[in-house]
Amino acid sequence: MTLRTDETLPHNFIRHCPHCGSHEFKAQSTKEFLCGACGFNFFTNSAAAAVALISDTEGRLLMCRRGRQPGLGMLDLPGGFAEPSEKIEDALQREIQEELQCEVYDVQYFASEGNHYIFSGYMVFTTDMAFTCRLKGKPEAADDVASLVWLRPEEINLDEIAFDSIRQLTAKYIEKHK
Repeated sequence: MTLRTDETLPHNFIRHCPHCGSHEFKAQSTKEFLCGACGFNFFTNSAAAAVALISDTEGRLLMCRRGRQPGLGMLDLPGGFAEPSEKIEDALQREIQEELQCEVYDVQYFASEGNHYIFSGYMVFTTDMAFTCRLKGKPEAADDVASLVWLRPEEINLDEIAFDSIRQLTAKYIEKHK
């Protein structure tokens, strides 16, 4: 069954109060919910994610091939979601360690983009923050990364990138490094 995008939005998807389980959990807007039974107030917020723009001495950008859905087999930047209460800089370090088996240094904020995609039938909203950085060590694909590829900016096909936000961040990076 293919879900229509509007069916996956939180205000059309969430039907029960996560606190008491009541059916009286009603959308107040596209992001706010209020339970008529227990008064629980809930907001759907954007999840924070950090991605790395890692270049080598030849000016190539390190990209990953995704090893799982969403976007299985498509290009992505290394990185991922911040854990609850985790600083975004720490999330970047942890994600790079998990996905590339390396540490990063010389980390500099680059740009951010909002994104949304359907995961498990539910619309997920993210704020993806990109950082330029350097690697300590030789990267190896791990975790949800199927493989790694170093690409010159002119070799990057933006249509092969899994997510709109990563496509936009990569395009900004390419434009800046022409």
